[in-house]
Amino acid sequence: MAPSFIAVTQDFAVSPQLQAQDMAQVASQGYKTVVNNRPDEEGGPAQPRSADLAGAAQAAGLQYVYLPVVGGAITAEQAQAMGEVLRTMPSPVLAFCRSGARSAQLFSLAQAAF
Repeated sequence: MAPSFIAVTQDFAVSPQLQAQDMAQVASQGYKTVVNNRPDEEGGPAQPRSADLAGAAQAAGLQYVYLPVVGGAITAEQAQAMGEVLRTMPSPVLAFCRSGARSAQLFSLAQAAF
């Protein structure tokens, strides 16, 4: 099943968990950077590892950032790091976690910090 992308702004969207095979679709939709906000192994061994997703993203011509956050425990430092990603990495940016909600929350906190 193809992932669903939810536009938050013109240059930022969120998605539920992506798989390595989704990266070509992400690139074909015009995204330039993928941000993984889901810690490795949060969902058990079936969850794709960040290193595998990074390789697939790079093969599809995408920039890839691993910025894991725990739901309900996002720190100011993580919000600042997300703000730095948004300022310095090519856009549009697609961020993902298990459902997309954590990525949207991190985006909001990053915007509020700057």
